[in-house]
Amino acid sequence: MNVLHINQSDTGGGAGIAAYRLHQGLLNQGIDSKLLVGIRQTDDPRVARVPRRNYPLTGLLKNMTDAMGLNYVSHLATWKIPSHKFYQEADILNFHNLHSGYFNYLFLPHLTRNKPAIYALHDMWSFTGHCAYSFDCNRWQVGCGQCPYPDTYPTIKRDNTELEWKLKKWVYKQANLTIVTPSHWLASQVKLSILEKYPTYCIPHGIDINIYIPLDQLECRRCLRIEQYQYILVTSALNLQDPRKGTDLLIKAINALSDALKRDILILVMGDGGKNLKTQLDCDVLPLGYINLDQLKVMVFSAADLFIFPTRGDIFGLVAQEAMACGTPTVAFNVGGVPDLVRPGITGELAEPENPQDLARKIEQLLVGSEARCKMSQNCREIAVKEYNLTLQAQRYIDLYQQVLADFRG
Repeated sequence: MNVLHINQSDTGGGAGIAAYRLHQGLLNQGIDSKLLVGIRQTDDPRVARVPRRNYPLTGLLKNMTDAMGLNYVSHLATWKIPSHKFYQEADILNFHNLHSGYFNYLFLPHLTRNKPAIYALHDMWSFTGHCAYSFDCNRWQVGCGQCPYPDTYPTIKRDNTELEWKLKKWVYKQANLTIVTPSHWLASQVKLSILEKYPTYCIPHGIDINIYIPLDQLECRRCLRIEQYQYILVTSALNLQDPRKGTDLLIKAINALSDALKRDILILVMGDGGKNLKTQLDCDVLPLGYINLDQLKVMVFSAADLFIFPTRGDIFGLVAQEAMACGTPTVAFNVGGVPDLVRPGITGELAEPENPQDLARKIEQLLVGSEARCKMSQNCREIAVKEYNLTLQAQRYIDLYQQVLADFRG
């Protein structure tokens, strides 16, 4: 079986990491897997860039459609994908993130006319009038328009969300797709959306449990030279400009902890935002920057007592899954697909959305309750091995590929 994944990147961003891990899991199971991506970041010979070609007036068309608030429909080179060797060799397509400026969703019927396709969703963009996350807005259920969040990613210059929603609905009526979501929450949202007619399956993201493993906490702290602190918290990707990340909620929650506890805490920050956070928190902060080495991430997670995930909206939580596999419980808000991973009293605790005081209470509760935290750590590892093993995810996809191909061939 030959599978072709189409995604915005091979390893960039959460969707890129998730798709590339699936690609590796399929290869390990003997499946011929390849990727076409907008941004290529590896030297994997099984990865190539999506065809790009500047047709006459392409720039003018892009300026016009962007001004109209219609993102991505000017990418005419998507028409050339069927001429690519990877596409021609594929038995089945596996779409991932189709936004970010490399793909024209209007060509989905053309691409799926002769090949069936799985559409693995990594956010809500596929069924909204423009946004990747709708927060408290449910207008995507009835046709969008009058968008309350035009500045959320991907931003629009003009509110044409009703038209984009209708364009997507028209595309889906003609495309041959099967939907996969990583969380039960996202699957429930799909059933309320313009994708409702398609069969939908929930297959969680997989993780290599032989790489992401619990290490000795004290030894990891010695290696990181942070053994003097009683409590270590870890968080990631704190972008103050992106309200979805919940950085403002994290700041309020940490500063609401008791003074005695804050004196004993160090917060490790992976990704962006660590340096800015140092000036706004009443405890010590160690910015680690972006970490692309799995083994170093494992050391950071293993050194920590808790992973703090203050997101306002997420369909799964890839970093929380990594923490789980390392035996590190997570404290997060009860939003989106996060509860699939963060199970109260089992793998962590969930706070009331938009309530940083409740987040602070949950953090303090677990830091002080070392016995409960130790049991949660064991649960995290056991659940990661049982439910999120990369081999299990790959096999679930293989079974689905075989079923879809059988149905397609009649």
